Amino acid sequence: MVEETRTKKRQARDKTEYALPQKLSELKSDSAIRTKTGFVELDRVLGGGMVKGSLTLIGGDPGIGKSTLIMQVGNYIASQGELVLYVSAEESPEQLKLRAQRLGVNTDNFYVLPEVELENILARAEELNPALLVIDSIQTIYKPELASAPGSVGQVRECTADLLRLAKGKKVTTFIVGHMTKFGAIAGPKTLEHIVDTVLYFEGDRFQQYRILRTTKNRFGSTNEIGIFEMTEIGLQEVNNPSQFFLSGREKAIAGSVVIATLQGSRPILIEVQALATPTFYSIPQRVCSGFDFRRLAMLLCIIERRGGIPTANHDVFLNVVGGLKIEEPAADLGVVLAVISSIRNQVVLPDTVVVGEVGLGGEIRSVSQINYRIKEAVRIGFRQMVIPNQKITEKEPGIELLTCRSIQEAQELAMAK
Repeated sequence: MVEETRTKKRQARDKTEYALPQKLSELKSDSAIRTKTGFVELDRVLGGGMVKGSLTLIGGDPGIGKSTLIMQVGNYIASQGELVLYVSAEESPEQLKLRAQRLGVNTDNFYVLPEVELENILARAEELNPALLVIDSIQTIYKPELASAPGSVGQVRECTADLLRLAKGKKVTTFIVGHMTKFGAIAGPKTLEHIVDTVLYFEGDRFQQYRILRTTKNRFGSTNEIGIFEMTEIGLQEVNNPSQFFLSGREKAIAGSVVIATLQGSRPILIEVQALATPTFYSIPQRVCSGFDFRRLAMLLCIIERRGGIPTANHDVFLNVVGGLKIEEPAADLGVVLAVISSIRNQVVLPDTVVVGEVGLGGEIRSVSQINYRIKEAVRIGFRQMVIPNQKITEKEPGIELLTCRSIQEAQELAMAK
């Protein structure tokens, strides 16, 4: 519970400022008015580009690259002849200048405003009328009317609401940067995510080069798309071939390693799944997952033991999705099952083989969606065979052998090296 007190009362609006009812058939649609960001990956996550007048919240761990990404987007917008206003509430102009030199940002259309008071920010934004407004970060912005400290629940909520009114009223595309809590959520009240139009999460290990951008809310597009970036010395670079990126460094002749074809939004991506099963020394075996649902793994282990006849209750099982991706779709079930069986039996899955399929409680292999897109991606990367469910294939791709199976027993016989 947070008590908020105001030192000033809100001014009542004039009656002429109130909106009037309009016919739905007479309203104009601005859905096609989108601005490119300079990153194909970011445009995909946003649903095709930035919508004019939208308010986007981007969060991520410290040092993950949020400010770097936004500055690179601002540089692209400024290079197109549009004005960009970058409000720095945490860093000094000198610090921003150093980052801009590293990223190659050098244009007269890029303005920097070191300010923490919201009223001055709104006034300067109305004067410049920029095409892109960046607030870095929302936790350090405050309104003098509120007696609470910057970053409090009331301050963050009220400041974001005022920025929303500016974005919608003046048609200013706005990005606000949010801090992350120790639990991995964006700091501030949950209503902050309800106010904005789009919520982006920047994920990845800041000590590694890859970054994953995903969205949990998007009023202008899908929430299933992801963007893959690589952090370099000159800033973020988008990864145009994510399947090749996630499979780089993979050793083929290792038991427990399986390549699966998963869908991230509308994009098929090939990912390596690794499983390690060892005899347990505890009364309760360990089950550790990274990038996969723990409860679904427990269910699949029961299916392996009951339907496949392979004991798993006396093994510690560790499962890892390489690359930091999180797999949620059931089409990865068969790949996980074969990875665990391969590790328990110490038997290698056939090289150049991709696996896809949903596993039912009876041990049956069920069909998956968009199977043709998955097959095309496997062919493009260079795989020669693919273990799939027994379902209809509308388009046959040359250069790959499709091995259909109905149960996990058949999948073992087809995928495992003799």
